[in-house]
Amino acid sequence: MPRQKVPRDAALQFLELYYPIHYKAGIGVEDALRGADLSRHQTAILWLIHSQGQDGKRMRRKDIVQALSTWFEISNAAITKALRGMSVAPLTLVEQAEDPRSGREKIVTLTPAGEDYLVEMILRGRDYVQRIVDGLSDDQVVHGLDFFRRISAIVDSWSKD
Repeated sequence: MPRQKVPRDAALQFLELYYPIHYKAGIGVEDALRGADLSRHQTAILWLIHSQGQDGKRMRRKDIVQALSTWFEISNAAITKALRGMSVAPLTLVEQAEDPRSGREKIVTLTPAGEDYLVEMILRGRDYVQRIVDGLSDDQVVHGLDFFRRISAIVDSWSKD
């Protein structure tokens, strides 16, 4: 297969595609993940614990704040409110406890109900994305996964600069 020429305005074309995809597909994924019970911030907190937390079950509150502030314009008070809402009935998805290494720090840990909710949340998200994958060829899926991995690695490398 001959190598295709990259358009000179590729960055603009990516922008024109990316921004609407972010809101159409990205918000759709987020809505599928959060279901009817959680706010967008609460969903992001659970995802952070799952993807970056120790054993996918616990994370320092300070690290949650730092990560969320790169995703949203969010105040410390809003994070406190989101965590509090997930700590009490009817959700009781997380517990907050003093970090044994520092009395001023908190550790946020998934409860058994939180672990179960996260599994259901991921299944809902997977089902939503599966509907997108079903519309793609095998080659598009393979190249798409590679493309997203590279984008993630490139953007992650910027934080190390």
